[in-house]
Amino acid sequence: MSNRPDETRCAIQKVWDTIVENAVALRHDLHRQPELTWAERQTAQTLRDILTQHDITWRPCAELGTIATFATNATGPHIALRADIDALPIEEQSGVAWASQINGCMHACGHDGHAATMAATAQWLKQNEAALPSPVSLFFQPAEEGGHGAKKMIEDGALKGIDAIFGWHNWPAIPFGQAVCPEGVVMAANGTFQINVLGRGGHASQPEKCRDPVLAGSAIVMALQQAVSRRLPPQQAVVISVTSFDAPSIDTTILDAAKLGGSFRIADNGLRETVHALITEIAKETAKAYGCTAEVEMRPRYLATVNHAEEAERFRSVLADELGADWQAKDIPLPVMASEDFSYYLAEVPGAYALIGADDGEDHHHPCHSAYYDFNDRLIPLVMRLYARLAGVPVP
Repeated sequence: MSNRPDETRCAIQKVWDTIVENAVALRHDLHRQPELTWAERQTAQTLRDILTQHDITWRPCAELGTIATFATNATGPHIALRADIDALPIEEQSGVAWASQINGCMHACGHDGHAATMAATAQWLKQNEAALPSPVSLFFQPAEEGGHGAKKMIEDGALKGIDAIFGWHNWPAIPFGQAVCPEGVVMAANGTFQINVLGRGGHASQPEKCRDPVLAGSAIVMALQQAVSRRLPPQQAVVISVTSFDAPSIDTTILDAAKLGGSFRIADNGLRETVHALITEIAKETAKAYGCTAEVEMRPRYLATVNHAEEAERFRSVLADELGADWQAKDIPLPVMASEDFSYYLAEVPGAYALIGADDGEDHHHPCHSAYYDFNDRLIPLVMRLYARLAGVPVP
């Protein structure tokens, strides 16, 4: 006596397992050959070849971006799902077998995993396209790492006809099997700054004849690190970090100039001008106190990533269904002070963004942007299931 339902379930599971296995292999291939922001040509071509191979409709967007579409004639609200694809200028130290083969470049933020997960999701949606209740678009987006790729995708029409958008990021500070997806701000806005400190150089034995930009720059660093605690309300989430101090000289010479660089993070988009003014004031006035001058260049980057209430609740419901009642990571302070260009999408259409835990106790605790970081492949089938549930198709 034949057991057809069991045979069908086994066949479906086999298809799923094959897609996951291939996605892990793809992830490792992408990790070996990382490409920087706005240089993701081979990455984009690899992903497009996979879509073509599986007879999935796609179009280029913002040159190196790709949008795959499904069930375009379905009548429900059109949702979009997004993955980023670029790498970082970091020399990898992870020691994994699939480590980067490109000097000074690695997937230190997991965008290889995000892209591979989306490619796998595309294949599963294609298998179940007839069951989709709504049109679905998948965004493979370049240039998230400071390159404003989301903005370029929007300018090239990515959000035309989209009713809601969802995204995620792996997060090593959260245990595997947990996540966060709050209503409101989930990740901070950011910006960068460069400060040129101009003095008067001379012999190190005669400091009184000089105006030392290293001394002035050091004082600026100390003053900026105290600005948040003494010049801004403690209720406001703000981080100012000086991350570089460039003042090359020989041991016996006071040089003419020094250069500082850094970034700031804010949870409230409305604080941006306040922080700009504060950094500029502190740099200029501190330099003046040491007989120097300061030139300050502020570079706005991304807005805060702000989840919409209804879509965040929808994502939380899916997370609870998949991960269980204890899915919420309660120990992680929110908003996370890292930044995301997914904020561009959420400023245009309703949507939600989740941070999904990667730390499974097996060396996946290294933070994003660390030279020792590697994406947790166990996230691929997990997020496939989450994305399939958001799209409205069954999972094994």
